[in-house]
Amino acid sequence: MALTCRCLARRMLKYTLLPRVATARFASNGDDRKSGAYPRTPEERAAAAKKYNIRVQDYEPYPDDGFGWGDYPKFPAVHEDYKDPHGDWDFPDQRRNFGETPHIDYDVMVRNRPAPYLEGDNIPQWKQAAILGGVLVTLGFLFYAGQKYKLFQPAAPKQYPYNSLCLIAIMNVY
Repeated sequence: MALTCRCLARRMLKYTLLPRVATARFASNGDDRKSGAYPRTPEERAAAAKKYNIRVQDYEPYPDDGFGWGDYPKFPAVHEDYKDPHGDWDFPDQRRNFGETPHIDYDVMVRNRPAPYLEGDNIPQWKQAAILGGVLVTLGFLFYAGQKYKLFQPAAPKQYPYNSLCLIAIMNVY
């Protein structure tokens, strides 16, 4: 039974869009894009710029400070939310073109994460504390007022028909 299900799943997967999308999505991240040794000579810089499809004038590697970035180019940190949403992207969900070398922190700058590198979007801490304090004071006042002035549905004694004669007759029987 398991073999039959596996064969059926493979046959269905062959005719779906998933393998083509997965292949296209990761097509530009092959072994040829892995960072090599830090370029020391102008020839190595030119070879690294050609490898990452960048002009030699625009190529600037990360500094050789021991983090091991090697010859990977240093791009400006631009979050996906701040790229043109109406641009003609090859991968519109990532706002990225085919063959474009991603930023070294690409996993941080995807659209389902906040933009950590941009200034001006963050609310200052004093304002965050004021908002939190306002919410807590408002809730505290509402809880205090709810305890002091209790609100219940109005209640009255249960009413019986015929001036409770039915109840009296039942009590006399038993």
